Amino acid sequence: MDERRKMDWRGFGPAMTGPKTVDLVRASLGAALGLVLAGLALQGLGLGWLIAPLGASAVLIYAVPNSPLAQPWSVIAGNTLSALVALALLAALPQGPWVAPLAVGLAIITMLAGRALHPPGGAVAFLVEMNGSLDWHLTLVPVMAGSALLVGVGMVWNRAVGRVYPFRQPAQPGAHGTQDPTPEARIGLDPAELAAILNEYRQSANLGVADLARLVGAAEQAAAARRMEGFTAADIMSRDLVTVGPEAPLGQVADIFRKRGFTSLPVVEGERLLGVIFQIDLIRRAREDAFRQHKSLISALARLIDTHRARPPRASEIMTTGVPQVTPATPVGALLPLLADGGAEAVPVVEGAAILGIVTRTDLVSALAQRLALA
Repeated sequence: MDERRKMDWRGFGPAMTGPKTVDLVRASLGAALGLVLAGLALQGLGLGWLIAPLGASAVLIYAVPNSPLAQPWSVIAGNTLSALVALALLAALPQGPWVAPLAVGLAIITMLAGRALHPPGGAVAFLVEMNGSLDWHLTLVPVMAGSALLVGVGMVWNRAVGRVYPFRQPAQPGAHGTQDPTPEARIGLDPAELAAILNEYRQSANLGVADLARLVGAAEQAAAARRMEGFTAADIMSRDLVTVGPEAPLGQVADIFRKRGFTSLPVVEGERLLGVIFQIDLIRRAREDAFRQHKSLISALARLIDTHRARPPRASEIMTTGVPQVTPATPVGALLPLLADGGAEAVPVVEGAAILGIVTRTDLVSALAQRLALA
């Protein structure tokens, strides 16, 4: 037999990577909680109980919330349109074993036309057709309400466990509330080009434009990191550090920022790193004081850095702890995601608990420019 004609049985094996423990917990607990709360709400509203296909909807909302098939429009409109199709066929055609499959086929067409493809919608159409009830109110309302309730709980749950749902689309504001894409995405493909690629390869139902943009950005970032091979944090870090102790008054911190032009300042005890103060930390604290004391931001900031107060605020009160840290041997490429837009402004370089240096965005940009000049 021609080797090329042999069956490759590997195609029948798992196509997905193994899940992380946190994904197992988030998906299982979320789906169970969402179904319980949605079912109780339906009962409380006198709308009956959940129908079986909503269990499949819960799998998508809580296990793969980034999928286009799991987005609110797909869930609510997809299930509702499928129920409408099945009810219309019940009213127009005599009962027969071929009607339920026809309902599923027409539901798929309707969902695709409405840009609301949701696989459980096929089960909704099949179930409504097999049930045979022409009570439009008792059929449509529980489907629509149950789908909406699952989505609502999913929005709260996914946000609580650190995921974004609904998944942010490219046309929505970015991390800073503007329409600009992130800096690393501005030189890549625009959303229209990404959408065209998904359509060309028939992947628009499996992967959203925002997800593809994120994957392309990650791949480009990995490629940039590879071009930076040979550079380490030790090569580009600032070594002659200016630091303050945890008891340093904020007036002293503000003076260092003003005189040195720094945007970050390590807080140390001996050689041990305790945290980092960023300029924005001063502004945030002043803003909180202004609201609490009913003062202007300027007067609150002036009072915050006043060294003549009986007990001026100290560095330890506003420093950021738990900042990302690297070692001297960390490749510069690994610093790219840490210092990307919306991430850390500076990354301490440590050995054990002792701070040896710090890498800022300016340091990273200089290193990239140098490597590009040598290329």
